[in-house]
Order: sequence, then C-alpha cells, then structure tokens
Amino acid sequence: MYHSLLAILYKLGYESRNQECSINAIECFIKTGKIKLDLRYIAMIRRTDELMGSDAKTLREEFQYGTAIEVKCEVLENIKNNAKDFVEAARIVIEKIR
Repeated sequence: MYHSLLAILYKLGYESRNQECSINAIECFIKTGKIKLDLRYIAMIRRTDELMGSDAKTLREEFQYGTAIEVKCEVLENIKNNAKDFVEAARIVIEKIR
C-alpha cells in the first residue's frame, strides 16, 4: 500500500522518503481535491486491524524488522484484502493524473 502512495506522489511530481509524510501528503491532496481517493484508504493504512491495536506502518515495520515469527491468519488476510482494494484504487488515481 505504501508503494502505491509513493507512485501517486511520483506521478504528481513529488518524492518522499518518510512514510508518515507520504501518508499526510496524500491525505492533503485528497482533502484539497487534487486527487480523488476516498479518505477511508488513509484510515486503512493507518489502522489495518483494530484488534491488533497497530497501524499498517507499525505492522509493516514489525514484519520487516521484527523478530516475531507468527502472525494471526485473520490479520494477514485483512491486510491482503485491504491491499488489493487500495492498490486498485491507487491505479485508477494514477491513470487520471495528467
């Protein structure tokens, strides 16, 4: 999902090296009408699973850099489904940017 944000930013002529800044920039572009993307996708990235009490950024960092070897299947399934939905929405946004 994060790389989809980066793709949108790149298409708009921006570059970001900070996950939170990327998320905030996309949120700003949505609110100002520069891109048409539902704000629920921002919430989706920030909070993938309320049961976990973690946002997508934290989960990604834990998965990538952490030492845990187990994750609940329902959490992974939720993330996978959200990612598919988000990437498709991001693709549509990118196609509409001129």
